[in-house]
Amino acid sequence: MANRIEDYAFVSNCRTGALISRDGSIDWLCLPRLDSASVFGALLGTPENGRWRVRPADPDAVSSRSYLDDTMVLVTRWEAEDGIVEVHDFLPVDRERGVVPGRMDVVRRIVGISGEVRLRQSLRLRFDYSRAVPWVRQTGSGEHPELLALAGPDAVVVRGAPLAAADGVHRGSLTVAAGETTDLVLTWFRSHVPAPGRLDVDETLEETRRWWQDWADRIEHDGAHRDEVVRSLVLLRALTNHQTGGIAAAATTSLPEDFGGERNWDYRYVWLRDVALTLEAMIDHGFTGLVEHWREWLLRAVAGDPADLQIMYGLAGERDLFERELDSLPGYEGSRPVRVGNGASGQYQADVVGEVMVTLSAARDAGLPESDFSWALEKQLIRFVTDQIARPDQGMWEIRDVPRMFTQSRVMVWATFDRAVRAVEVHGLPGPVDEWRGLRERVRAEIDRHGVTDGHFTQHYDTTEVDASLLLLPQVGFCAPDDPRMLATVAAIERDLMQGGMLRRYRTSASIDGLPGSEAPFVACSFWLVEQYASSGRLDDARALMDRLCALVNDVGMVSEEYDVGSGRHAGNTPQALSHLALVRAADALVRAGHRSR
Repeated sequence: MANRIEDYAFVSNCRTGALISRDGSIDWLCLPRLDSASVFGALLGTPENGRWRVRPADPDAVSSRSYLDDTMVLVTRWEAEDGIVEVHDFLPVDRERGVVPGRMDVVRRIVGISGEVRLRQSLRLRFDYSRAVPWVRQTGSGEHPELLALAGPDAVVVRGAPLAAADGVHRGSLTVAAGETTDLVLTWFRSHVPAPGRLDVDETLEETRRWWQDWADRIEHDGAHRDEVVRSLVLLRALTNHQTGGIAAAATTSLPEDFGGERNWDYRYVWLRDVALTLEAMIDHGFTGLVEHWREWLLRAVAGDPADLQIMYGLAGERDLFERELDSLPGYEGSRPVRVGNGASGQYQADVVGEVMVTLSAARDAGLPESDFSWALEKQLIRFVTDQIARPDQGMWEIRDVPRMFTQSRVMVWATFDRAVRAVEVHGLPGPVDEWRGLRERVRAEIDRHGVTDGHFTQHYDTTEVDASLLLLPQVGFCAPDDPRMLATVAAIERDLMQGGMLRRYRTSASIDGLPGSEAPFVACSFWLVEQYASSGRLDDARALMDRLCALVNDVGMVSEEYDVGSGRHAGNTPQALSHLALVRAADALVRAGHRSR
């Protein structure tokens, strides 16, 4: 039986990451990047699709886990019949360079706490999304056991304890007594070069711990949900590629929104919208350096004709995200297809440039200086929006049907021109401000005329339905949180989209998303409602909903894309950047509202 999605923890080196179950199994790992092919793919299938499990031999051993302080070092504590042992899992981060060139390491340090505990190790390597069984041979000896596996361009060497092959899996056992330490290390490298040398785990662990803790120590938050905010910001940093600046929407692909259904998507790419919203949260907590790094990424990614702008890119700005289905992985709890790539990369979503402009404007307000090309890039984006001003789109939810005039998208077109005007009026940057003012008012008048029905905002111009994305309108300044139209919209959202105390994105029964099946409530939307409540004076409602939502994060502070209230479990890809950044925004809104009430 598959582990629940919330049974996983995530470790990262800001280049790739691994999902580790409560049972001590690494069930998802892509090397060398988060969007590379998997080496361990049991998350989307069975142990046959690759995993690395380390746990006590005692079948009744009980585990508990937490991160080491505010780092991405995961500590799993096992209480077995004969003693207590801990497994410290981490991906090393080089403090000076971000990563160690030419290699990628996964470390599983076993620390004896009391007694003497026997552990079992099970390793099944399946490269290229379980399509390639590697050639494996023993290359170590004596006190230095070593296993070498090769498949195509990839190779790994596993060191630390003896392993023997049987039925396509390598197994072994080891015993650790109180005060003893054993290090298991898997090192990835290119198969055409010699295997890298052994890792100094003591030094590497301390470097990695300090790197994460130094970053987390800069976070300031004085609200009631500080632990959740800090962990969310650390996870957002963990989804950010240290080298390129690209921020992945999630660490996984094809975890289902509808268990057993086909709403399974690859989220290991950089959505401009999600990055923009993430960086707004980072700006609010003083991390303008990340924005500068991402701005350079953006400049590289969108180079060329603005008409070729995509809504998402690869972690280094790659454009080709061709969506395909894999037969080699049977899917999480049989949810098929398993997809790699994302066909939505070819969609037109009119809100994306507005999200980018809002973020760059916030960074400018926070003191980030202009680069040689930053304002020129923004003017190109404004020109693109001007040229597309009357064009319908697929909306932020990537509707796979005919384009529509989605109200939230139209508001972000308005926001594009609003931030352009602000750049001129407040920061003195050059541009045709009169033209931009005129376009801003034109779009506002259009929204007021076509995007409001019965006193509330609508999902798009041809419906009376509401959509949770409308909760974003006050966040970008289009209207006040207590605008009568907004209050009426909230009432309609509560009536039509609330399920088990959480919000769905829209009513799938009445939607035009072009997909069969339904989906669970969307975590980010529910946090948006917290922010709306807090900003419009419903502070008690905001606090109550925030407490309910924070109770849904798992034991290590992670939350996925959706929450299935019927079965009481996480759904969709994890950890989900949009969910965590919405948590941070909601917590910040509660702090501001609390200060106002006092």
